Amino acid sequence: MFDTNKVKRNIMKWTRDDYILTDDKEAIDLDAVHDMLSRTYWAKDRPKEVIKATIEGSLCFALLQGGRQVGFARVLSDFAVHAILLDVVVREEARGQGLGKWMVQCVIEHPAISNLKKLLWTRDADEFYRQLGFHELKDVKLMAKA
Repeated sequence: MFDTNKVKRNIMKWTRDDYILTDDKEAIDLDAVHDMLSRTYWAKDRPKEVIKATIEGSLCFALLQGGRQVGFARVLSDFAVHAILLDVVVREEARGQGLGKWMVQCVIEHPAISNLKKLLWTRDADEFYRQLGFHELKDVKLMAKA
């Protein structure tokens, strides 16, 4: 199994005003991520242990303000062809400042995935992602098996 924790790379950090975005997994507050995701339609019932496992197997990003986690995103990738953007969330009190857009822009420009095809699925944020260059794929169907 490919372990993203063993990929040799430098920790990345971006700053904007008093916010820091980092791909350092040590900066992730599991309780905060669980709380944020529990307020979403797509992960409201996801147990904390499962969230921990998804973090361990993904390239993750913590959005921090004064050391407190206010946002999160993760990427699932083979680091060769595709990168899937998942679990993008910003705390309600931090919304409306363009932080989500800034976070996603930093994520998709991350050196480990910048040259890969980025994919995502959304039920209600398609206009948000269009502003960042994403578009609907007309020639494919999203399929799933539980």
